Amino acid sequence: MNNENLSDSHIEDIREAAKKMTGHTRRRFQAEMAQKYCDGNARKAESLFGWGRETVALGLNEVRSGFECIAALAGRNGRKLWETKYPDAAKSLLTIAEEHSQQDPTFNSTISYTRLTANSAVEELKKRGISKGEIPPPRTMSEILNRMGFRLRKVLKAKPLKKVPETDQIFSNIKDSGGADSSKKKD
Repeated sequence: MNNENLSDSHIEDIREAAKKMTGHTRRRFQAEMAQKYCDGNARKAESLFGWGRETVALGLNEVRSGFECIAALAGRNGRKLWETKYPDAAKSLLTIAEEHSQQDPTFNSTISYTRLTANSAVEELKKRGISKGEIPPPRTMSEILNRMGFRLRKVLKAKPLKKVPETDQIFSNIKDSGGADSSKKKD
């Protein structure tokens, strides 16, 4: 079939259909439309539908060969974590953070609080002989400590329970009855 039979609304419908698809299914659809309306020519499909000709050509090759191309996006997605790049420095940082950490006093959570600041962690790593090139800036250091499970917050001290109104009555009853002091005799 030739592209002369396509109206502008048909072309727009085909473009919209392609937008709703992703990956292999989109490339296959684009290749089928290129074969049907553009004689299997990726350049004609580019000018008619506005698709990238490299994508259409890849789709045509997938249809022709029967093999689906799979992208390895997960293998190339950005920088590696500092802990992965510098494992020895990360072990030293973990040791430093554990020395300065304290368990949540209420024991309601497993979070370790630390009084260690990011700047002091940087200084401690320098003292332990970690090279300047391996030590991240303080802002990154705070993110690393958070990833390691240390929260950079003031350490909470255990707070006593609030005084209930009955407490005064209990202590006044002890005083009136003599309580613990009644066993001692005053001379």
